Amino acid sequence: MQEKPTTVAAYAAGASLAAVALFYVFGPNYTIDGDESNDSNRKKSIVGLSNLANDCFINSVLQALAGLGDLRVYLIRELHRRQLDGPEIYHTLPSEDELSLARSDKLRELQQGITTRALKEMLDRLNERPIYKKTISARDFIQALEYAFRTRISRNQQDAQEFLQIVLERLCDEYHAGARARQRALGAIDAAGSSTAGEEGSAQESSSEVEVRIDDGSTNGLPAIIDTKLKEIDQESGFPFEGKMESQIECQFCHYQYKPNQTAFVNLTLQVPQKSSTTLNSCFDGLLKTEYIEDFRCDRCRLQHAVDAKTTELARTRTQGDRDRLEQEISRLREALETDPEAELEGIVFPPSETAPKRRIARHMRITAFPKVIAIHLSRSIFDQSSSSKNAAKVSFPERLPLGSILSQKWYKLLAIVCHKGSHHSGHYESFRRNHIYPPFSTPEVFSSYAQSRTASQNPSAAPSPRIVPHSSPDGSISRAGSSTSLSGASATQLSPPQPRLTTSGSRRSFQSTTSRSSKQKLSPTSDNNSPTTDQGRWSPSRPSHSIPRPSQDAPTGVSSRLRRRRKPNDRWWRISDEKIKECKTSDVLGMQREVYLLFYELEKPDASGA
Repeated sequence: MQEKPTTVAAYAAGASLAAVALFYVFGPNYTIDGDESNDSNRKKSIVGLSNLANDCFINSVLQALAGLGDLRVYLIRELHRRQLDGPEIYHTLPSEDELSLARSDKLRELQQGITTRALKEMLDRLNERPIYKKTISARDFIQALEYAFRTRISRNQQDAQEFLQIVLERLCDEYHAGARARQRALGAIDAAGSSTAGEEGSAQESSSEVEVRIDDGSTNGLPAIIDTKLKEIDQESGFPFEGKMESQIECQFCHYQYKPNQTAFVNLTLQVPQKSSTTLNSCFDGLLKTEYIEDFRCDRCRLQHAVDAKTTELARTRTQGDRDRLEQEISRLREALETDPEAELEGIVFPPSETAPKRRIARHMRITAFPKVIAIHLSRSIFDQSSSSKNAAKVSFPERLPLGSILSQKWYKLLAIVCHKGSHHSGHYESFRRNHIYPPFSTPEVFSSYAQSRTASQNPSAAPSPRIVPHSSPDGSISRAGSSTSLSGASATQLSPPQPRLTTSGSRRSFQSTTSRSSKQKLSPTSDNNSPTTDQGRWSPSRPSHSIPRPSQDAPTGVSSRLRRRRKPNDRWWRISDEKIKECKTSDVLGMQREVYLLFYELEKPDASGA
C-alpha cells in the first residue's frame, strides 16, 4: 500500500514516456529514412536477414511482423508498463494452493515476458534504415524462443504458419500472465488500502505510513476514475492479434438454439477450395457461412424423447413406487426443457442413445471481437490416402478488406504477406512488406512547401527589393495599415521599379503592385472608380509586367520535377527474400495469387488518411 501514490504518479508519467518511446522507435524511420529527403540519391533499402540453416520460414515471418505498426506499439507499451510497475510484481506468484511447483517456473517466465522483449529488440533492429547494405541474424530471437519452450526449432519441418502460430500464442500467453499479475497486485494494494483506512478510522491515528485518499470532492481527494481508466487502458491495448469468434447451433426440427460458444484466436486458417481460382472472400465464406449438419442428436429433442418414453412407461406401471419415481423424473425433465436443455441431469435413467432421434442442425460462426491485426493463413494442403500435395489455386485478395456485418463493418488494410514458391515438400518463403510510416510521423504534403520555397529561390525576380527611406516631414510619411504599406510624397520616388506580389482571393490569383496611384494608372488606363490605391481593392492588370511561375507547372527541372515522378508512399513495398531486398509496388503484391500463403491486415483507424 505504501507505493500506491507512487504507482499512480508513475502511470501518470507513463503516458508522456510512452509517447517518447513511440517517437524513439518510429521517429528514426522518418528522420534518417531518406524516403522523405529530396536530395538523397542513394539506393534505399532495409535490413535483411541471413539464412544459414534453411531459416527462410523464420525470416519471412519476422519481416512481415516488422511491418505491423500496431504490433510494435503494443510491444512498446507492454514493456514500458512492466518497467513502470517494477520487476517484483512479475516475480510474485499466486499461492501454492492455486499453483503447483511444476508450473511455477513456467508462469514466472510468462509473467516476465521473455519472448515479448526478444521480439521487440528483433523488430527494432529490422526497422532501422541503414545507410549501406546490412544483414543481421535472427539467432538471438530464436534462442529466446527455444529457451521459452525448452526445445529446439526443427529446420526439417519448415512451415511459416506453424512458426507464426507458436510466436503469437506465446506472446498472447505472456500478455495475459502479465495482466493477471497486475490485477493481483492491484487487488493486494486495494485490500491493504481498505484495511489501513479502517484502522485509521477506528484508532484515529495522527500519522500514518500510507495516505489513503478517496474522491470526496476536496482538493486532496483522489479521483476514483484513475483505477477505472487504467483498466480501460489494459483492455484497449490488449494483444493486437487476439480476437474472439462465436459459434452457435440451431436445431432445424425444434428450433432450439444452443448457447453460443466463444473461442479466442490469434490467426485464422481458411481452406482454399480445389479449383483453378478463387477469392479471399470465398475462403472466408467457407469459414463463416452457415453450415448444415445431418444426424445430430439435439439435447432438447433428446429430453423430449425421454419425456415421451417415460410417460408411456408410466401408463403401463402398476406399482406406486415406480409411478412416484417416474412422475418425479418427468417433472425434472420438463423443468429442464423449460429452463436449460443442455444441463446435466443426475439420477435420471435416459433411454438408450441409439433410440434418440437424429436431427438436422445449422451451425453458424461469426467474429465477435475484431483484432487490431488479423493474420490469415491460406491452407493449401491437399491430403489423400497415400500422399499430400499443394493446392496451387489462384487466390485474389484485396488491398482493403471488409469484415463484419453491414451495420458494424470493419475495414482492414493490407500491410504484409508471406509467399511460398515450390511444392508441398520443398520450396522457399519470401515476404512482401509495405513501406509504411504512421502519423504523426507521416507527412504526405511535406514536399509542397519545400518545393515552393526552392522554386522561388531558383527563380528570383529581376527587380530589386524596394528600399524605404523614412522621413519625418509631412511630405514623406510612411503609414502601415494591417499588412499593406502605403507610401506618399517623396518616398515613392525613391523606390525601385514595382515588385509584383502574388495575392489569393478564393481560387483566383492576381498580381498586384504596391505603387502609388499614378503608377497604377499608367499600368491600367481605367477610371478612378476601378483603380483603388489600397490593398482592399479588386484591381487586377490584364497583362502583368512580371510573372512568378507555379512550382507544379512551370518548373520543369529541379525538385518539383522529381516530385512528380515520385511514387506514392502507400504504393511502395519491399520484396524480401532473406538478405535480397528490392522495391516493388502494390500491383506486384496483389499479383502473387498462386504463391500467397499468409496475409497480415491491420485495422484502419478513423484518421487513417495520412497513414
